[in-house]
Amino acid sequence: MGWFKNTIRKWLGIIPAQERHFTIKETFTHDDYVLMNRIWYRGDPSELSQFYKNLGRWGTNDSRFWFVTPPNGKTIRKIHSSMPSLIINKITDITVDDSLGVELTLADETNKEGHTQEEYDLWEEIKKDNKFKKLLKDATRDTLVDGDGSFKISIDTEISKYPLIEFFSGERVDYEYKRGRLFEVIFKTTYYGEEQEIYTLIERYGKGYVKYELQDNLGKEASLDTLDETKDLKDVSFSGDFIMAVPLVFFESSKYQNRGQSLIDGKYDDLDALDEILSQWIDAIRLGRATKLIPEELIPRDENNNRLPYNPITNQYVTYKNKSMNEDEESKPEVLQPLIESERFLQSYIQFMDLCLMGLISPSTLGMDIKKLDNGEAQREKEKVTMFTRNNLISALEDVIPAVVDVAMKTYDTMKSKQPGEYIATIEFGEYNNPSFEAVVETIGKARMNQIMSFEECVEQLYGDAKTDEEKEKEVKRLKEQFGNGSVDANFPGMDPGTDFFDDEEEEEEKKKKDQKEKEDGEEDDK
Repeated sequence: MGWFKNTIRKWLGIIPAQERHFTIKETFTHDDYVLMNRIWYRGDPSELSQFYKNLGRWGTNDSRFWFVTPPNGKTIRKIHSSMPSLIINKITDITVDDSLGVELTLADETNKEGHTQEEYDLWEEIKKDNKFKKLLKDATRDTLVDGDGSFKISIDTEISKYPLIEFFSGERVDYEYKRGRLFEVIFKTTYYGEEQEIYTLIERYGKGYVKYELQDNLGKEASLDTLDETKDLKDVSFSGDFIMAVPLVFFESSKYQNRGQSLIDGKYDDLDALDEILSQWIDAIRLGRATKLIPEELIPRDENNNRLPYNPITNQYVTYKNKSMNEDEESKPEVLQPLIESERFLQSYIQFMDLCLMGLISPSTLGMDIKKLDNGEAQREKEKVTMFTRNNLISALEDVIPAVVDVAMKTYDTMKSKQPGEYIATIEFGEYNNPSFEAVVETIGKARMNQIMSFEECVEQLYGDAKTDEEKEKEVKRLKEQFGNGSVDANFPGMDPGTDFFDDEEEEEEKKKKDQKEKEDGEEDDK
């Protein structure tokens, strides 16, 4: 077969491509990548400038706004838009703040495998002790910044009688995988010795064990007795096939294997250009201030014929000598006002703002109406990109948070020398950007009239969590008493038996056409 293929190629005159070898140098390690995301999120212009200047002339870095240094005698006021922190904080707020809580499933008649009230109360105490709602919000924000992170469940009876739940962001955690399966979660904590030596505590969390290792600033292993914070740590093992750690990732990284991707990944050049536009705009405004030109003979003076002191607010001007020989030209002050192209700056700002927000969040979510569309339908359309991003976060949290609850409860069983059980938890989130109540009523009304939705479902969709289960049952009972049980033979009070309450519009139209035809036939017979 290979001989035949080569023969055909030679006959057609096809020269096969030669293999080439390329060498691509990566700009950042994963630690550098996390540091860059942190600096962009912190939004300090001084830190941004220092970071890019420390990179040196690497690739296209020398042409970036935050790298450029003005020549001697020149200054540039560099302004940061704070867009990364605005995006990440808002996405975190609309996701976590709308959480309806994390709960174990209680046992009842319909759920024989639920947990007991004692277990339910225990989780409530653990959740309260660890301030879980705030912890979840911090974890979500840090994961969006760094790309990933991990919940760490540990035991310290000197601090709490319950398991301690902490979150380590991507800059302080690493993972070890074997054949695509998570084998260890490695937590890193920095400590300083008596003479300010830097030490790193390595905690390896695996299935059924926790191992500790202390490293100096050269990466060499040191004794745990070196520091007061680590001298009491001992390797431990426990029963149960679980890791007392749960990683959290929202977006998979295409650059670093088994790591997450920051929300602002790929937006660095757009953010840099947006900052340049803002800085250029403010420079134009600063240089475009009005200048007062006053002849020397008209300079403001006091009663002793002395110049009034210069004041940048009330007495700002530039003097000049009137050397004109024209006797008809009188000396008078002049005001020069440069033209500022505000409209051009605004259009550039809007275009690069769109690039920064594209695929992440809607401008409407941030309170910006850069498209000047005010109707409700247009606003909801613009919010779709926000809902897509939010749904990605919710999808990950719905898997990770129940796992955190399960591991926390198993850790408590380990503390009490009990065999770790299996715990099922749920986390629910509210709806974002709901349609108006009038729109919901109209939609549900049409569904009910077409007999594709029961009274129970109508009430549930209409009121949701606004009413209790008892109130919903009363509302369903009232509707059934008023309109019947919802069958085709159901009638309004006072209607003739057999009248179809749910006549659709097609039957009404057919009846009108039939009556009209009979009327026309009658008129024809009269003629």
